[in-house]
Amino acid sequence: MNPKMNHPQPMRRASIALACAALGLFSLCGCGNAEKEKEPVVTVQTTPAKRGPISLVISAEAVVFPLEQATIAPKITSTIKSFHVQRGARVKKGQLLAELENGDLSGVALASKGDYKQAEATYITTVASGLPQQIQKAELDAANAKVAFEAQQKVYESRKELFQQGALPRRDLDAAEVAFLQARSQYEQAQKQFDDLQRVGKEQGLKAAEGTKESARGRMLNAEAQLSYSRIVSPIDGVVTDRPLFQGDLANANQPILTVMNTSRLIAKSHIPQSEAAVLKVGNLAELKIPGLDEPVEGRVSLVSPALDPGSTTIEVWVEAKKPDPALRPGMSVEVSMTAKTVNDALIVPTAAVFKSPESPDYVVLAGSDGQAHQKTVQVGVRNAEFAQIVSGINAGDPVITSGGYALPDKTKIKVEAPTPAEKEGGNKSGEAAKPDAKEKE
Repeated sequence: MNPKMNHPQPMRRASIALACAALGLFSLCGCGNAEKEKEPVVTVQTTPAKRGPISLVISAEAVVFPLEQATIAPKITSTIKSFHVQRGARVKKGQLLAELENGDLSGVALASKGDYKQAEATYITTVASGLPQQIQKAELDAANAKVAFEAQQKVYESRKELFQQGALPRRDLDAAEVAFLQARSQYEQAQKQFDDLQRVGKEQGLKAAEGTKESARGRMLNAEAQLSYSRIVSPIDGVVTDRPLFQGDLANANQPILTVMNTSRLIAKSHIPQSEAAVLKVGNLAELKIPGLDEPVEGRVSLVSPALDPGSTTIEVWVEAKKPDPALRPGMSVEVSMTAKTVNDALIVPTAAVFKSPESPDYVVLAGSDGQAHQKTVQVGVRNAEFAQIVSGINAGDPVITSGGYALPDKTKIKVEAPTPAEKEGGNKSGEAAKPDAKEKE
């Protein structure tokens, strides 16, 4: 081996080692940058938690009905003699609406009235008349028995006085006493018979006369009622909304011929789940939204049914309009929004910013000052379609992620993006609970 060739070997080895070291350092630096570039950065939008009013609003579909409605049907079958109203006419309670043919009923009513007057006259005569013949005979017998008794009493007293003076034997006194006792017994019996006949006979006679009179009166009232059924009157104030028959048609008993509705008071009937109905009370403020109209009709909850509908397992709720509105008509389908509860000074965030997974409670995601997202468990109170009340978990002013926070892992790197002008405007129009946000931005 040439000695001259041995000298460069250490230098070559050093150069190779230095190149390898540089290559390794470059490789390590390259790997570190790659890992940093792979760490995700999520763009989000935030809004601070604010204090302001929030309401629990329950919405449902409903159908409008009049509070008062009368479907009028005659109680008798007869031909329609005349109508006095047309469909759409306003009527008063007690107003005559239609008449049925009633000639035969008028005759029966007149005859029954005559029968009643005759029975009444007989009753008066019976009350004012004397006693019947048998009662008169009993009275005469009692009077005769009394005379005989008084005569025998005088004979007995006279003979008793003579006996005491010794002028009359004992047997004559005994005979007079027996005759006196017999006369007294006959008088008492005759008087009792007269009293009984007088009492019972007169009572029965009066009862018979009174019964005849009342029977005639009942027939008269029945005939008058049948006659009144031929006159159809309105039971309520309202508007005639239906009149399916015409003059000359046959009106069948218990078949509607007129419908009257009181449109001055309208209600919207809705069926809602029992969990939502449980927080509603009579008097809660409400709105009726009519399709095609911008302004809702103000109302209030007038009824929360105390019983569950077994067919639909829902509860019927009525919302009554506060003032009559020409746009609101019976039979319409409307949407009712009922305010069950209002909290005036609540900590609120957008409802879309509150999340809940199957295995965890409600939480929101905050944008931390360290540039990371932080999940915060919260307790939610009143919640509606736009905002949710946060009872505990965060403070006023905390930046809550409203866009990009769904399924965002805790401590993810984030970049906060300002909302567009259109989004700001939309947020300002989101309802009462958004007013504190708008005020803050101003």
